[in-house]
Amino acid sequence: MGLVIDTSAVVAAERAGAEWERLLTRVEDEIAVVPAIVYGELLVGARLARSSSRGATRRGRIAALVGRVPVVEFGQEIAEHWAHLFAQLSRRGQLFPANDLTVAATAVHLGFGVLVGDRDETHFRRIAGLRIELVSI
Repeated sequence: MGLVIDTSAVVAAERAGAEWERLLTRVEDEIAVVPAIVYGELLVGARLARSSSRGATRRGRIAALVGRVPVVEFGQEIAEHWAHLFAQLSRRGQLFPANDLTVAATAVHLGFGVLVGDRDETHFRRIAGLRIELVSI
């Protein structure tokens, strides 16, 4: 099995004052990956940091994270899962944040669960059969 790391898990680690490396201890017995959209969201967080030193710290943490955990590109197969999930949810009248739907589609494609923060998992539970793990820091 494996886990796809959602941005909310990384944000939860930062809010708790923990090094991002600690969240990897949550997944040490599983394969972990970062979807390209999460990598992009993390880069935005570094660019929007309140200070240049905080931005530099975040960029260093991002580099360390993706140095240990591969980034999974959004390709044709994941796009197929994304379209299927989007259509399924739309038929039920359920909106889903587009970036998080990309995370979910990546997890479905790989047969992995999703590692999320403690505040941000509810909408992921709309995906039937998707394993959700809460980050514990």
